[in-house]
Amino acid sequence: MNTVVSFLPNAGGTQAAAGDDIHRAFAAQHETALRLRTSTAKERIARIQRLLDAVLANREAIYEAAYQDFKKPPAEVDLAEILPVVSEAKHTMRSLKGWMKPKGVWPSRMTIGTKSWVQYEPKGRCLIISPWNYPVNLTLAPLVSAIAAGNTAILKPSEMTPHLSALMTRMIRDLFPADEVAIFEGDVAVSTTLLSLPFDHIFFTGAPAIGKVVMAAAAKHLTSVTLELGGKSPTIVDASADIKGAARTIMWGKFTNNGQTCIAPDHIYVHESVKDAFVGECIATLKTSYGSTKAEQMKSDSLARVVNQRHTQRIGGLLQDATQRGARVLFGGETSENDCFIQPTLLDNIPDDAKIQSEEIFGPLLPVIGYRDLDQVIAAINAQPKPLALYIWSKNEHNIERMLKRTSAGGTCINHVVMHFAQGNLPFGGVNNSGIGSAHGEYGFKAFSHERAVVRTRFNIATLLFPPYTGMTKRILNMMVKTQ
Repeated sequence: MNTVVSFLPNAGGTQAAAGDDIHRAFAAQHETALRLRTSTAKERIARIQRLLDAVLANREAIYEAAYQDFKKPPAEVDLAEILPVVSEAKHTMRSLKGWMKPKGVWPSRMTIGTKSWVQYEPKGRCLIISPWNYPVNLTLAPLVSAIAAGNTAILKPSEMTPHLSALMTRMIRDLFPADEVAIFEGDVAVSTTLLSLPFDHIFFTGAPAIGKVVMAAAAKHLTSVTLELGGKSPTIVDASADIKGAARTIMWGKFTNNGQTCIAPDHIYVHESVKDAFVGECIATLKTSYGSTKAEQMKSDSLARVVNQRHTQRIGGLLQDATQRGARVLFGGETSENDCFIQPTLLDNIPDDAKIQSEEIFGPLLPVIGYRDLDQVIAAINAQPKPLALYIWSKNEHNIERMLKRTSAGGTCINHVVMHFAQGNLPFGGVNNSGIGSAHGEYGFKAFSHERAVVRTRFNIATLLFPPYTGMTKRILNMMVKTQ
């Protein structure tokens, strides 16, 4: 281990790191970041392989920590925590050599006589702040991209999942010298200290409100950012949709991790002609997946819990506000705050002034909204901030095209949900309120890289345009203006 580790707090501990420890780690990464600018694909791949091996070796420990934090089922840990990191790491290792190669570009008419290319260089010292809902995935997958691009990194996992954060801290400190990758646990004070530093790039995953705080802090140093945020992702089920397939898939996408997923369907617009059938299939799916009653659901080994009592109170407050204003519970609706438990719940007849209509739910409540006119649905979507995801269920190509062209979203699935996250060859990210920048695969590599423009002159025809500006100069310029 590098001796830089000696100034860090107890490895694997859960105490907040002192400010001077953070500053020392940041300073220690300066020289390393300069050295890593010339690192090879082979060297970067070796670091990623080390990280991948550690994740696989700690698989059982990750199961246990995830259960301790919020009773996350092992199958969901595999599906949404371990598998995405494994996929990201392997895809990156297979592709990195090609991503790192300079990309030649054709000369424009203005640059005849030159050779041009884009050269990818590391941004330098990077900060990765990750959330509590998928701690392993949303900490380590961005780290793969940061390492692939040749950067150093400081990680700040969420204090709201202390067992997973402590486990990742032990793993990272065993794997990397702190001048390459450092990790600090702690609360908002730790984040504030980190955000005060002039990082070369910040990668943040979390709520839009905190994303604004991160962006404001980054602006003080003109630090580039990738913000993976959230929002109220709508789902539209039209009259032509496969109702049973839509119900089964949407219920899976919504209630995995008990609805605590940034790209989970937030609310559903379903055509009135198929609404009753759709709701019936949704209820049947929920009963099969998790049980028919609160008691059965609390015993289910397939249903995670809300992360803590504070969030349980928040989600319960949304439910209570909606029902007090006239919303109807179609399924579920019972809570147990002490157990951080809220039933998978379907709601109907929600008034426009209910809080659930404007606040991101991020929990196991799903409003079902009937519609007759698709234009009104599109107008309602466009009246809200641009969502992280939009889901379309339809066999009608005209309807699909209308929804794609007349709305904006970070990503979209047609006749599926959340799967665009798993497609490593697509950019994953939001737009405006739901995020800035993209992640995954080559897009993640580019997020942590500076695309440096390089022009090399072979013969310099620009001298024809140097002063003094003669009649010949003016004729050449006039010809160029006309022929561009």
